[in-house]
Amino acid sequence: MNSKLIPGAPLLNQQISLEKGIKQGGIVSISKDGQCLDSIQLNQLEQSFRQWTQKSPRADVRLARRRILVIFLLIRYTGAKLNEVLALNPFKDIDFKEHSVHFNNENPDTRNLPRKVQISTLLSSEIQEALGDRLFKSALENRFDVDPGFVRRKFYERAQACGFSKGLGGPEMVRKARAIELLQRNMPLPAVQKVLGHSTPNLTGSYVSFSAEEIQRLTRIFIEREASHKSSARNSFFGKIQALQRGDIQTRVTLTTISGYCLITVITNDSLEQLALDEGRLVTAEVKAPWIILHNSKEAPRCSAENKFNGVIEDINKGKINTEYTVRITDGTLLCAVVSTKGAQTLGLNPGDPVWALFSCFAVILNVD
Repeated sequence: MNSKLIPGAPLLNQQISLEKGIKQGGIVSISKDGQCLDSIQLNQLEQSFRQWTQKSPRADVRLARRRILVIFLLIRYTGAKLNEVLALNPFKDIDFKEHSVHFNNENPDTRNLPRKVQISTLLSSEIQEALGDRLFKSALENRFDVDPGFVRRKFYERAQACGFSKGLGGPEMVRKARAIELLQRNMPLPAVQKVLGHSTPNLTGSYVSFSAEEIQRLTRIFIEREASHKSSARNSFFGKIQALQRGDIQTRVTLTTISGYCLITVITNDSLEQLALDEGRLVTAEVKAPWIILHNSKEAPRCSAENKFNGVIEDINKGKINTEYTVRITDGTLLCAVVSTKGAQTLGLNPGDPVWALFSCFAVILNVD
């Protein structure tokens, strides 16, 4: 689990797994200076589009702006390319029952593979409501059919209205920002690659054991959680149960994450039955920040903790009593650990330092959806 993370370059460190994907097939490139809108800025841009849509007193102008808003929302939340969105027939290519968007089904000239991208129930309902508007439907005539240059200008204008560089608000940069956002929120890299239409995702041994349907399901779970803010993205792993070793009172559960990590937990037999767990079942494993122990070493520590992850210190938030560490492990997953400030002084860790994050099999909580 060796990582080649770059001290003093937080954004590049966060995206090391994405960069590997670029080199192996070109999922999406990151600007040389590493700049991209973060989640808060993306939300500001979205609000700017929404306010702009309602601002004009003229009904025809509001309809035209509403079309641009829907185009923005599709790029913002699916990470699709502008030409892919403009080629959509929203009345045929958006499945409002499954809450998904089907790209490139009838457009071989786009040179992109057909794919289904999950969207949240909330966004699905909003787009369905817009398409149900008689005037809006009539204005679309089954296609978005907007000049790409005009769309880009409107994206640039909204970015500048937010005080951002216009280049950061272009459709391509919004797509890149979405990819980074998904990784920062701990969506597994292969799932992000699927969402963005990467044709040759990293085929680790773990990845090939997940079917397309299972990856789609993981994506659906993630997107709904993101939209409803049910849980923190940190200290969360998506995985598949590989083995169950049942004892008289408790069961040892072995998970393989979609990124290829092995994770061990022990639960009671009652919990095993209540959750209806079996080999092959998809689950989410979560670990609370205080249960994660940090070990200041380049080598794997010899200890009784079953779960050991190599990473790099990304951020440190020091308080009077406790100190919070943010650790990026080698697949890009973000972990948060909380230790006493006195203990933090003993560790002597700084941003960019290599570190091991350890936790016991009894510190893992399993969730099923």
